[in-house]
Amino acid sequence: MNTYETVFIMNPVLSEKQVEETVKKITDFLEKEKSSINFQENWGLKKLKYPIQNKKTGFYYLLEFQANGKIINEFEVELKRDERILRWQTIKLDKYALEYAATRRAKLNNNKES
Repeated sequence: MNTYETVFIMNPVLSEKQVEETVKKITDFLEKEKSSINFQENWGLKKLKYPIQNKKTGFYYLLEFQANGKIINEFEVELKRDERILRWQTIKLDKYALEYAATRRAKLNNNKES
């Protein structure tokens, strides 16, 4: 199993409940495919560098998961089918990226505890 990281941008007109439903749909798909979710983080509403579908902002969400490489194509098709998702990017993490992600998570946990 490889570790992947996906960042996706959702439509800015969604309510908080709709954002949660979208994330739940995606995580449920991954869990159905026997993937395990290591970490997820809501980055919130951010300004886009350039307009996408005439939208200037979007809800960003980070998802780190372990999965068999065969499901990534199906996963991206699922993202493409959801009209609430404007853009996404999935990358396979190498050992250096895994170390960085672990350090970043530890730093976030320390900030939350403070």
